[in-house]
Amino acid sequence: MIELFGTASCPYTRDAREWLELRGVEFVEHDVEEDAAARETWRAHAGAARIVPVVVENGRVTRLGWQGRGCAIGD
Repeated sequence: MIELFGTASCPYTRDAREWLELRGVEFVEHDVEEDAAARETWRAHAGAARIVPVVVENGRVTRLGWQGRGCAIGD
């Protein structure tokens, strides 16, 4: 299972989503600004980084940010 944690306003979340879609990868997207439960899960995965996007595969973070960039999210 692949999960994408991001925000609607982050261009890097958009890029990550497009990359997954172009490759035909099935994934679940979570908006950490709109969904409190997703925000808590994202915090556990992102740790001190507090950036999006975060891609999680089978419970393990495989990408933190996108191509060296990300959008900072405050608490």
